[in-house]
Amino acid sequence: MAGTVTQAKPRARRGRRRGRHRAMMSEINITPFVDVMLVLLIIFMVAAPLMTVGVPVQLPETAATPLPAVEEEPLTVTITGEGTVTLMTTEISRDDLIPRLRAVAAERSDNKIFLRADGRVPYGDVAQIMGALNAAGFNDIGLVTDTGGPNMDSEAQ
Repeated sequence: MAGTVTQAKPRARRGRRRGRHRAMMSEINITPFVDVMLVLLIIFMVAAPLMTVGVPVQLPETAATPLPAVEEEPLTVTITGEGTVTLMTTEISRDDLIPRLRAVAAERSDNKIFLRADGRVPYGDVAQIMGALNAAGFNDIGLVTDTGGPNMDSEAQ
């Protein structure tokens, strides 16, 4: 008897219905995450310039040019029209100003201080605060004013 070779029929697969079976998808769809991050970036880009020191004062106007931009937010001392002293946004007494400034400045790399004073504050009060800051070792003091004031140079006009 001659040997006959028969091919085995493939078995019918069980358990699968119509259509192809898909393997589990192991990728993360990051499109919604990117969309949310872009929206947040735009919101913060618009809101960041609005987040300045919030003590309302009427700054005097001068013809001075603005200072160059700094890396970290500078310390700001504000003297309001009523004579109260504010460090950043916290109202403090004049006696506590220097100890609080020293504590904050110890944690910072830049010791620049911006002094904002309402235009109604007498010059003597501003000079006293500047003298106290200077005596405490804070020599880099910038006076904050609004631009658009009178230009005293007759040739520049």
